[in-house]
Amino acid sequence: MTITIGIIGGSGLDDPDLLKNPREITVSTPYGPPSSPLTCGEIEGVPVVILARHGKDHSIYPTGVNFRANIWALHDQGCTHILATTAVGSLREEIAPGHLVFPDQFIDFTRKRELTFFDTSEVIHTPMADPFCHNLIGLLAAKAGELNIPHHTRKTVITIEGPRFSTRAESHMFRAWGADVINMSTVPEVNLAREKKMHYASIAMSTDYDCWREGEESVTWEMILDTMRRNAANVLKLLLATIPAVAEYDDGCNA
Repeated sequence: MTITIGIIGGSGLDDPDLLKNPREITVSTPYGPPSSPLTCGEIEGVPVVILARHGKDHSIYPTGVNFRANIWALHDQGCTHILATTAVGSLREEIAPGHLVFPDQFIDFTRKRELTFFDTSEVIHTPMADPFCHNLIGLLAAKAGELNIPHHTRKTVITIEGPRFSTRAESHMFRAWGADVINMSTVPEVNLAREKKMHYASIAMSTDYDCWREGEESVTWEMILDTMRRNAANVLKLLLATIPAVAEYDDGCNA
């Protein structure tokens, strides 16, 4: 199997030293343009394609992201695996700001997004019991351990519509539902990747405690950016360590 890794994210991933032989291409899809031009290159000989989910200038609000165009574009470039970076709020005491989370389940609390490629003449019911690739999660967790990066597995992410943050009542409700972290981007990204039979894992960086935690300052965008900037180096180190391992791994799971 020829491996090509798609990386979805933003902050820090435009580092010119990340890719060897980088080149930028502009593509179109049946769903319109993706969020950004694609940056193509290699990491340790492995083909990599980087896409900025919210645009290179972070100008696209969460529900305005053209998720179908993004996943289609990566699939069209031959991507077999996706490593998706995302900022998340922590709904659990043990998931401190700066920790990484590799979720294996999601709860969809969105309302307005295009959730499928199969919405015209063909109806396909995609199995979604295990939406994330457990092999990718295992590799990410192993490499994070080797790098001494605090991380968590077997967690559930809930995706909300945004762009507003949760009320305190909602934050407590999401905790009661069993969610461990919260963001605005995993759904429908992971659904669409599954429909295209691409292996998908999320590298979720905890940036704050949302608003459920008594005595904690409520989340702000400035707080998220500050934590992301301070911890972007860990995400980059993890990507550089994991991508060669993905290419060497006999990936037998069913995407």
